[in-house]
Amino acid sequence: MTSPAPETRAVTSFDLANIAVFAALTCVLALAPAIPVGAIGVPITLQTLAVFLTGMVLGGRRAFLALLLYVVVGLLGVPVFAGFVGGPAVLAGPSAGYLVSFPFAAALVGALAHRSVRGERVRRRDGAASGATSAAPERRGGLTLKLIGAGLAGLVLSHVVGIVGMMVNAGLAPGAAVVTDLAFIPGDLVKVVVAALIAVAVHRAFPRMAGAVL
Repeated sequence: MTSPAPETRAVTSFDLANIAVFAALTCVLALAPAIPVGAIGVPITLQTLAVFLTGMVLGGRRAFLALLLYVVVGLLGVPVFAGFVGGPAVLAGPSAGYLVSFPFAAALVGALAHRSVRGERVRRRDGAASGATSAAPERRGGLTLKLIGAGLAGLVLSHVVGIVGMMVNAGLAPGAAVVTDLAFIPGDLVKVVVAALIAVAVHRAFPRMAGAVL
């Protein structure tokens, strides 16, 4: 069986367009009404949905660049972060760890997700060539489950860095930071599932998103 191809091609104009689109999508979702949690007021937002979805659709490198673009634009002063804020001062806030983690979490989700997407397509192609009738694992939910797994990996990374950020910037003890972080877990789990379902639909409709492995 052919192994999935690594993501080594140069960034094209198609890639740049998608990087810009998903950076803009992150801006839009970040500006949805936020719900402050706990005494330090770290908000529940839709930013993490954008992180998971960007990774699952664009893959590791492009997802990293999209979320990096979003973070850089915000740090330059454009009010694209939750609560309509921007500027470098946000790095001193209690949610700074989550924000800093976004490009890296998206890259991790993307690397794992596109490995699964490409692997499924190679198996489907090989199965179709051999006349197998079960050569479309996406239809059985296999790809969705793999994308959820990729999203969970990004969730863990983002929450670990977020906890460290609360310890550093808010002066919370490790236990208190973990307890504060727990409030975000249920919502982020839902976002991972929603992102996976959307991403599977996108990959079915636009195979080029994951490269020309068909």
